[in-house]
Amino acid sequence: MMSRGWLACVCVAVLIPWKQSATANEFPPPRFQNWHQWRGPDANGVSPTGDPPIEWDQTRNVKWKAEIPGHGKSTPIIWGNRVFLITAVNTGKVVEGATKPEDQPMRTFGIKFPNTLFRFVVLCLDRETGQTLWEQPAIEELPHEGHHGDNSHASASPTTDGQYLYVSFGSRGVYCFDLEGQLQWKKKIGNVDTRLSFGEASSPVLHGDVVILNRDNETNSQLLVLDAKTGETRWQAKREEVSAWATPLVVERNGRTQVITNASRFVRSYDLATGEVLWQCGGQVANVTPSPVLVGDRVVCMSGYKGSVAMSLPLDASGDITGSESIAWRWQRDTPYVPSPLLYGDMLYFNKLNNAVLTCLDAKTGKPLFESVRLPSLSNIYASPVGASDRIYLVGRDGTALVLKRSATLEVLATNKLDDSFDASPAIAGRQLFLRGQRHLYCLESQ
Repeated sequence: MMSRGWLACVCVAVLIPWKQSATANEFPPPRFQNWHQWRGPDANGVSPTGDPPIEWDQTRNVKWKAEIPGHGKSTPIIWGNRVFLITAVNTGKVVEGATKPEDQPMRTFGIKFPNTLFRFVVLCLDRETGQTLWEQPAIEELPHEGHHGDNSHASASPTTDGQYLYVSFGSRGVYCFDLEGQLQWKKKIGNVDTRLSFGEASSPVLHGDVVILNRDNETNSQLLVLDAKTGETRWQAKREEVSAWATPLVVERNGRTQVITNASRFVRSYDLATGEVLWQCGGQVANVTPSPVLVGDRVVCMSGYKGSVAMSLPLDASGDITGSESIAWRWQRDTPYVPSPLLYGDMLYFNKLNNAVLTCLDAKTGKPLFESVRLPSLSNIYASPVGASDRIYLVGRDGTALVLKRSATLEVLATNKLDDSFDASPAIAGRQLFLRGQRHLYCLESQ
């Protein structure tokens, strides 16, 4: 339900969710210097070469602060000297025949459907200054449903291969731009109805020459695979699923590329070439939002709304493995609702629901290194944790952020505060930490 925000490898299993643009001998590859997709270079929340500041406040170590028009909860992505993010701007233009919010029936959480046009916008900022390099409207349209108060109409992180930028506005369509902001193609993918009109959020994933988008909802759930050059549909798979917001994970195993989707009824693995379901496993709980992470030759999937579960599942499985001995380990306490887990080395960090209670497991064995520890100074958390330079960064909704030492015990290195509220997940590139607040994007760097 956010780009998490509210509701973003050796031999046997290699995670390759990008289109390789480096030469074969280039090391580290460009993606390690950047943050090119939701959850970073290896889709696990870690920047392998990052070294962001440990301490900051409203004036200290703030390289720049840029006001962002409209409303969005997506995590920005970074490539080279550019920062990309999306937003939805309410134009205030009333659509004839659309019901006024005050005349609509009472819905759960007070959700109202808009009656005005929204402009769905892609932004590119200069990484050094925060100045807008270009701003491109993708479409101007009346959204067909509302969203949860903590979500937005722009909650999916973009992705890039360093040549093209791929953006999803959910039911408003998928768009491809070059990095100068020129539209290459657009794809209308149809409206879906999310649970209680919470809104959409799953981010697109780029792999080789395809773009992958999971669309779990109440009426027409599907996994959609598009040609990255043209936007044409390669294949789509109907899914017997209800609303979920987890971004898929793409991995290679024994010469076959798998798309792993985390959802309420089943975790499923699809053959990227054919759309065939290779294996599936039941046991998740409702409103699944955390993204899967790769741990060697296994994938860990978790969820935490109305129950708690995390499971380590084999990539070489076949058929339905629900409840079978092939599940390496299972954890059933204090798993997250909105935030995705952080996998840093063999350490798997996650919080309880949306609360400031942290657990760290050995990702290979599922054994706790520490369990359900209360985090000082933090309360509610929607943003997913990130890591770099043997440090863990956790950002609370009220602007308080903790920096922890990557360790088997809880060791707080710093407590920081910005006068803003944060639901979008952080991004790290080089010496910079990017935090998207309600109205501003912050670039933090040690001065």
